[in-house]
Formats: sequence, C-alpha cells, structure tokens
Amino acid sequence: MPLALYALTVGAFGIGVTEFVIMGLLLDVGKDLGVSIASAGLLISGYALGVVFGAPVLTAMTARWPRKIVLLGLMAIFTLGNLACALAPSYEALMAARLFTALAHGAFFGVGSVVATKLVPADKQASAIAIMFTGLTVANIIGVPFGTWLGQSYGWRATFFAVAIVGVAALTIIALFVPSEKDAPEASDWRADLRAMLRPAVLIGLLTTVLGYAGVFALFTYIAPALKDITGFSDAAISPILLVFGAGLVVGNLAGGRLADKNLKSALYVTLIALTLTLGLMTFALDNKIAAVIFVFLIGAAGFATVAPLQIWVLQKAVGAGQSLASSFNIAAFNLGNALGAWLGGVVITSGPGLGYLPLAAAGFPLLALGSLAWGLSLARKPLAPQTA
Repeated sequence: MPLALYALTVGAFGIGVTEFVIMGLLLDVGKDLGVSIASAGLLISGYALGVVFGAPVLTAMTARWPRKIVLLGLMAIFTLGNLACALAPSYEALMAARLFTALAHGAFFGVGSVVATKLVPADKQASAIAIMFTGLTVANIIGVPFGTWLGQSYGWRATFFAVAIVGVAALTIIALFVPSEKDAPEASDWRADLRAMLRPAVLIGLLTTVLGYAGVFALFTYIAPALKDITGFSDAAISPILLVFGAGLVVGNLAGGRLADKNLKSALYVTLIALTLTLGLMTFALDNKIAAVIFVFLIGAAGFATVAPLQIWVLQKAVGAGQSLASSFNIAAFNLGNALGAWLGGVVITSGPGLGYLPLAAAGFPLLALGSLAWGLSLARKPLAPQTA
C-alpha cells in the first residue's frame, strides 16, 4: 500500500483522539470550568452535531477544489480547533471550539475515502479505506487512554495541546506524501451533487449505516455499567476490557476491508449478520466473565467490519457527481447512528426492560439494517463490482 494511505491514517488518528478523549476528561473539564457533568457531556453531543452538519457543508463548498488542498485545509481547521479548545477560557468557548473542530471530521473521512480509492487498484479499494480508518481504531486503543492520562496528570488542556501537535504532524505528512491530482475533480454543481445523493441506493446505504451503528452504540455507550452491574467486574477492570474492544475494532476494520475487496455484497451481509448475532448473544454472555470479555472483542470486530463495506457501497452508488458528498454524508450517518443508539439504549434502560436486555434490543438495529440492505440491493440494477480508479 502507498505511503499516502498511511498519511491519511495519521490524520484519522488525530481526529479519533479528539472525538473520544473528552469522555475520559469530563470530570476534569466540568470541575475546571464550573459546570455539571451533564453539561460537560454535551461537549460530546455538540461535537457529533458538528460532524453531521460539517460533513456535507464543507464537502459541498470544496467540491471543485483539488482534494489534496481540501485535506490540508481540513487538517488546518482540526489543528486550530484543538488549539482553541486548549485555550478556551469558558465552557461556552470550549463548546464553540469543539463545534469548529468537528466541522473537519466528516469531510476529512469523506474526501479521504475518495482519495484512498484513487491510490490503489480497483480490487484493493475497500482495504485502502480500511487502512485509513485504522487510525480511528488505533486512536481508541492508544491515543484516547494516553490522552486521558495526560489530561488527568497535567490538566485537560494539555491533552488538546498534544492533539494540536498531532494535527501539525498530520498536516506535514499529508503535504509530503499525498500526491496532487493529475486532473481536477469532476466539475459539478450542488444540483448534480444533490441528484447523486438522492439516488435510492445511496439513501438506502446511508440508512443502513445509521441502523448498523445505532446497534453498536446502543450497547457500547452503556457497556461499563453492564459489565459492572451484571457481570460483576470491578471498576479497575473496565479500562483493560475496553482495550479488548479496541483490539476488536482494528481486527474487524481490516477484515471488513478484505472481505469487501473480494465480494462487496457478501461482505455487507456477512458483517451485518455477524453484528446482529454477537449483539444478541451478548445477552447470555454477560452472565460469565470470560464469555463477556470475548464478546466485547467480537462486538468491536463485527461493528467495525461493517465500516469499509458500507463506505465503498455508498461511494460506488454515487459514482461521478456527488461522490465526495455522499461519502461525507455516510460519515455523518455513522455519527447519527451513534447518537440514536445511545439515546434509545437509555430508553431501554430507564423505561424498558432494563440493562440486562440492552444487548438484545441493540441487536434489533443491525437486523433492521439487513432489511434495508436487502431493499437497497434489490433496487440496484448494476452489480456491485469494484469501481475503476
């Protein structure tokens, strides 16, 4: 694989740390800025909304720009945003800085996915996307724990200064290794992009993404209380178990890319079926510590195995005008699924059958995703063959 792919991976790593590290620093941020934990938690929701809004808007605004320039601009936004977070004098300023930083998230992964597919032969495109997303998975294993430790040891602002340095490094590496395009991006206007976005196969692909990831985060958001209250793990055991989840993300991400390169249709079905089964069976695994840890790994693997297949499907169905926009919308769909799953998971716990039935309820989402997938494939008139670069 070309070095340019790994340059994209560095950018994805920094973005992943920025998105998730705040979860481990909520107490520190709340205490320092004089706000409640609930208010500090809105920094997570605010970031997600920034991703959903920024992905399509920035992608559409930069549609005619050379993609390397777009990536460099997005990393500049990311770097400046994290610097603003580190220097924020108030909660309101920190929220604004988080929203500003989030604007780069979806557009970077959306445009980066298109660039990644242009760097490799047609039969390696899904694996190329998976390699870029490996930065996001490694961020959960290494970057987030280190960033949490750094913030707890030297103040939460130190973490954002460190992530800004990662942004500078990513900006430099992308400038050095990502090649400039020989030809300018295909000329289009927002009408052409919108027509591409409104293709049934694209819309159904986005729906499938939302439903699949809603299942992952309906459970993962509340995995710590489930492991403590039902399985009986101590507080000290939760962090190592979450590292197991992160390892599953890496394995599943790369496996999903390879499966999609071989047969996209099969990869879509296999990964969503695997996610449905692992979530459902987690209901019974929670009663046994060894089984629970194994299934935490499997859920991470099954959940992220869907990423590359879903991303390449949306890219292929929006081929030509609107490809970058559709790709960015799919990143927004992942984040929308995260928010939807977390909300409905809370409903199951507080107003439904309770925490013990959460995995079974979560399994319903990828089951619905399988239905939307079957619908989308039935509408597709062309076979899901890899797109030529």
